[in-house]
Amino acid sequence: MSQSGRPPLEGIRVVDFSRVIAGPMCTQILSDMGAEVIKIENPDGGDDTRKGAGPRAGGESHFFMTYNRGKKSVALDFTKPDGQAVVTKLLETADVLVQNFRPGVLNKYGFDYKSLHAKFPRLIYLSISAYGQSGPLSDRPGYDPVLQAESGMMSVNGEANGEGLRHAIAIVDTMTAIHSVAAINAALFARTSTGKGQHIDLALYDTALSSLGNMGSYYLIGGEQPKRAGNGHFASAPNSSFETKNGKIYMAVANQKLFTDTCKALGHPEWATDPRFAQLADRVANKPELTRMMEEVLKTDTKENWGHKLRHLPAGPIRTMKEALDEPEVKRRGMLKTYKHSKAGEVPIMGSNYRFSDTPVDDTRPPPALGEHTDEVLGSIAGLSANDIAALREKKVIA
Repeated sequence: MSQSGRPPLEGIRVVDFSRVIAGPMCTQILSDMGAEVIKIENPDGGDDTRKGAGPRAGGESHFFMTYNRGKKSVALDFTKPDGQAVVTKLLETADVLVQNFRPGVLNKYGFDYKSLHAKFPRLIYLSISAYGQSGPLSDRPGYDPVLQAESGMMSVNGEANGEGLRHAIAIVDTMTAIHSVAAINAALFARTSTGKGQHIDLALYDTALSSLGNMGSYYLIGGEQPKRAGNGHFASAPNSSFETKNGKIYMAVANQKLFTDTCKALGHPEWATDPRFAQLADRVANKPELTRMMEEVLKTDTKENWGHKLRHLPAGPIRTMKEALDEPEVKRRGMLKTYKHSKAGEVPIMGSNYRFSDTPVDDTRPPPALGEHTDEVLGSIAGLSANDIAALREKKVIA
């Protein structure tokens, strides 16, 4: 069956005021889905992540390139009246606005939802903030690890006898980005019948709380703090990391059949009927002994070989970043792409994880250099002449 080739959001225009992770990741996914994303950046340095520490390619930040594939960068100072006039022109044909300033920041420039809804009633307006657009905490700044701490997320992560640990990946930002994409697509669908845009208020705090999942319910229903278990699980076994000849493998053997199959795969089918391990509660009670016995077997071979031997089971080697990203399956799945950046040349970046059978995403376009599309967007979308653009540049409204 042939594909139509048209990405699912082709024809949707997004004006993106967001910076750092949650907003930019959201708009990158929208861009992959075919939306035209116009990223408004401060002419003085651009998105905060452009200045970030760590590896750079041709002077361009790895951090910025991670979350800004496929966008059009416009270096524009919207704090100046001439800049506000340009943004208003862009919003005339926009479907979505995404911003993650602190609540109230955009009000003084006339870009709050209430003001824009009166002018552009079909505009979908997404606000990402730390604690929501209203309430006593709304004025607080917030970054991912602080939200992990405050939401209880850290309290369940870490070694059993150690302190609570943050997740190294910006997991609250990442989940907020994904929820943002879902919310925008839902609002676009609702608009097909209502004809109206709407405001979407997404808070990192709310996302962190909703992500507690069954751990949150464990406390709400049982009244007790879930116990930290490091790489293990306080109520399941064998569900942990195990030593092999050359490193560790992770096994998540979550039910009776999987345990029986694991015992067979390790060459000890009798473990499945051993009274110490026969039922889940027995395995949890005798976890140290079960772990010792399993590791005696697992240490006879490498983590890679065990990965192949146990491929029919939920088990796999614990890999370094190099081992994980050099794995042939990463390329086979189309997850690792090489982008030709206008300044940095060829740069490897992760591609999209979305696979549509009829409307494939377009994750082939590189991240932009700062202001790379300023003239193009102001001319073709805002309708400004070359003289108008030159005058704005002279006034330092654009770069």
